Amino acid sequence: MKGSRARRVATVGVLVALALIFSYVEVLIPFNFGIPGVKLGLANLVIVAALYELRAREAFLVDVTRIGVSSLLFGSVVSLWYSLAGGLLSFAVMALARRGGRFGTMGVSVLGGVSHNIGQLAVAVVLLGTGRLVWYLPTLLVSGVLTGALIGLVAERARPLLARRRG
Repeated sequence: MKGSRARRVATVGVLVALALIFSYVEVLIPFNFGIPGVKLGLANLVIVAALYELRAREAFLVDVTRIGVSSLLFGSVVSLWYSLAGGLLSFAVMALARRGGRFGTMGVSVLGGVSHNIGQLAVAVVLLGTGRLVWYLPTLLVSGVLTGALIGLVAERARPLLARRRG
């Protein structure tokens, strides 16, 4: 998104607020898939759309701010570590995939969902001091693909709402 600095700052602020609202909705109405630790990741909808409509550094700012604030409001110090690991790895993978141009919105989102779960599993292995958790990886990969596809589909449809009017 190009435009004035004030407009970009305002857009980043609105997207952070929207991502926080989605995070809160997920806390209030947990989407229980019957698998421990698996959630939809509604806030990632905003991040995926931001990757396509903002500069990468602005989308990164939205992501990091959302992770920090939502961990403070709805989580704990431990959840911050999990969220940062998953969120930062996911963002890096999605940004690279987006820049490479070989993946559409859904593909970028699926890669983000999978890498988010891998990042969180890596933190769990380190914090709990056991590699035995790796048995959970196939479940997390499948859930990352499914939730990433759903979020990607919605993000693809929502992108026109964020797009700057040209004319």
